[in-house]
Amino acid sequence: MMSQPRTLVIGEALVDIVDEPGHERVEHVGGSPANVAVGLARLQVPVRFASAIGSDERGTRIQEHLHRHGVALTPQSVTAHPTSTALVSFDADRNATYTFDLHWDLADIPVDDGITHVHTGSIATILPPGADRCRDALIAHRDQATLSYDPNIRPGIMGDLDEVRRQVNDLVPLFDVVKASADDLDLLHPGRPISDTVQEWLTLGPALMVITRGGSGVAYRTVTGELHTAPAPATTVVDTVGAGDSFMAGLLSGLLDLGLIGGPSARAALRAATSADVRPAIERGLATSAVTVGRAGAYAPSPEDL
Repeated sequence: MMSQPRTLVIGEALVDIVDEPGHERVEHVGGSPANVAVGLARLQVPVRFASAIGSDERGTRIQEHLHRHGVALTPQSVTAHPTSTALVSFDADRNATYTFDLHWDLADIPVDDGITHVHTGSIATILPPGADRCRDALIAHRDQATLSYDPNIRPGIMGDLDEVRRQVNDLVPLFDVVKASADDLDLLHPGRPISDTVQEWLTLGPALMVITRGGSGVAYRTVTGELHTAPAPATTVVDTVGAGDSFMAGLLSGLLDLGLIGGPSARAALRAATSADVRPAIERGLATSAVTVGRAGAYAPSPEDL
């Protein structure tokens, strides 16, 4: 039995409809923040999840999936709209692309005095009307909780990239930890060196920036440190579905264990941390994502897998 959740994840949960030539269509529970919530729970981090799902068959499947993995869904998460879906297809290298049918009508999230860390990202922070309520919840919890963010840019559904860039830049100052992919940064700032964006975003407010680079590993830097890199340990790649979300769960789990997120005192500790201080959390994120890419779908590793 896990203890009372002190970590809150806010974001979309949906059903991935996997369509591969020569195979029958199959459906799996997905959504970047939902994957992070499950990943945290699988790593023995008690977690509560706030989302917007329908009271339909797919919504029931999502609720059962979350419950099975130990994620506590907030009561306000069940809405009148249909459950969102994503049609998933693969290229020759098994990289996934998505076509979305989304309903992001997030309900108001009341402040929970027991929450000491909040994670969000992806569609949840950009798509109306839920994006405004997501931001309100972040601001309401910020005095008592550290915050983390994965922009997870989806240009096909987030709209005009100039507007998305403005929204992301407005959001970044709220967070203590920001994890983005190299692809995210290339969409937001084409041709710009990663180190320049890391430097800019650290001056806006975050204490830790982490950039995932696929098979090339990660680059990371604390506000007081230098830019470091770490290689990806994976040797076998089945597909990349959920790899970034798995890394995020591993990273947050590691930072919680180090006392570098989880309330105001942890925020102060993270702001004083060097890049070497956060290395164990980076390595856990790399280990979790390596397990995920070695299996089909968004597999969330347990401690035994690591």
